[in-house]
Parts: sequence; C-alpha cells; structure tokens
Amino acid sequence: MAEEQTRCGFVALIGAPNAGKSTITNNFVGSKVSIVSPKVQTTRTLVKGIGIFENTQIVFLDTPGIFKPKRRLDRAMVASAWSGVGDADITVLVVDAKRGFDDETQSIVAKLNKNKIEAVLVLNKVDLVQKEKLLELSAKINAARKFKETFMVSALTGQHIEDFYKYLADNLPVSPWFYPEEQISDMPLKLLVAEIVREKLFLFLRQELPYALTVEPELWERREDGSVRAEMTIYVERDSQKIIVLGRGGSRIKRIGQSARKEIEELLEERVHLFLFVKVRENWIDDPARYSDWGLNFNA
Repeated sequence: MAEEQTRCGFVALIGAPNAGKSTITNNFVGSKVSIVSPKVQTTRTLVKGIGIFENTQIVFLDTPGIFKPKRRLDRAMVASAWSGVGDADITVLVVDAKRGFDDETQSIVAKLNKNKIEAVLVLNKVDLVQKEKLLELSAKINAARKFKETFMVSALTGQHIEDFYKYLADNLPVSPWFYPEEQISDMPLKLLVAEIVREKLFLFLRQELPYALTVEPELWERREDGSVRAEMTIYVERDSQKIIVLGRGGSRIKRIGQSARKEIEELLEERVHLFLFVKVRENWIDDPARYSDWGLNFNA
C-alpha cells in the first residue's frame, strides 16, 4: 500500500484589528503562540503557528491587524501584515461578523482587488450574530470581491472551524512537512514569554497605558535544578507610566508577574522564575533596534 502523500504550506491570516486572527491560530495549534487581547493592534509582528491537520502541516502566518497607520510603528505593523500575504500559499481574510463590512475591511478588500490577490473569506464570531445577518454580510462582501470560499466560524468556541481547516489541508501544496511534527511555532521561547508578559500588561492596565510600552527579554537561563530563570524588562516612555505599571507599593507589577508566570509554566510544562523590571526609555518607539527584534521594517 502506497504511503499517503503529505501536504504543507503557509496560510496568511489578514484582517482588521481584533477580527480573531490570533484566536484562530491558537485554536488550531492547540496552544498559545500568539497573544490575544480585547485591545486592537495587539499583535505587532508576524507570528507563525504550526500544526497538523490530517496529513497536512499548516503554517499559519498570524499578521498584525490592518488599519490606517498614524505612527511609525503602525506603518511597520501594516507593512508586516501585507508581507505575510506575499509569503503565503493561501490568503485568508478574517472578518469580525459582529462589526460587519466596516471601513477597515472595505479598505483591505480594495487592496486585494487592486493587487489581484485570491483569498478565502472567514466570517468569525458567528455565535454572536443572527444567521440572516450572516448571509447578508457574506453576500455583501462577496459582491465587493468574489472569494474562493466563504466559511462562517467561531474561533473561540470552535464552531464550524474544522471545515475551514479541512479546506486548507486539502488545498495546500503536496510537499514534505517544513517543521518537526511537535513544533508549534518558530518564535524563540524567550520572545514568546515576553509576548505573554505584554498580553498581561494589556489586560491588567486596560485603558491606562495602551501602546506606550514594550517588553524585552534580558535573560533566559536554565538552572541546575531544571527550572528556568527569565528576566524581562518592561520599557515605558515616561516616569508617570512607570508608576502606573508598578502600582501602589509594586502591587500591580506583582499581580502581572504572577499571572504571566502561571501561564508560562502551563505552556512550557516546567518551573519558571520570572523577574519583571520596569524602566523608562524615552522614544523607544523610534529605536530601529526594537523594530529589528520584532522583524519589522523601521522605514516602512
């Protein structure tokens, strides 16, 4: 009996901020590789999430949300999102079904049309929308651009998501797998941990300090007892922001660290000693080295 052929390829997930691209990636991989937050523009760089469906290795390219850029970092994030499309075998437009065919999604569809990029449409968060409205939304978006296929899913609950994965698995190129079967991302562990810390900062700080901070790994050291010592520095732009992150008597940074460490230990399945430091670095957002670390183009 002949051995069943394998398939492998890259799938770029593009869409407006908060459409659910990272949730789809994490759902498929079965583990956190991309941070998720109620805030828009959480994903800053292109994250690869790797998993197996049937005999196909699917490599999701979870891209930053596409929006109208206002700052250098915004421009670099949007450029990174579109670069993912250039690397992909299949491009998928993810739309928040509750928000509908808004200006940001219309702009993305217009660019797909302009560049003649074939794409698949995924209407996400369908558990929050009535079926009649979903059908109207699907017809409206497909009238603006005919998509190869349309899927209606809920990445959070898993509703109908298997049909989407099956389509990808059947339509990616015949190829050996690019990565070992157990690998779920190509992001170094210390960077993944830094991203988890940044996610907790988003969740704990809420509206107080949205995008004025970044997290950098300073130390990732395996100790003799098998545990890991991880030191992360949180950079903010002003002393007043440092005070907010620390909280009264350091209470807030302590809670952030405890929440992050719990999740990191669950992810790595090993003991982690996490140390967080908060420092002021004015204009870190205009430092070319930061962009290089994230794989972003400083001059985008």
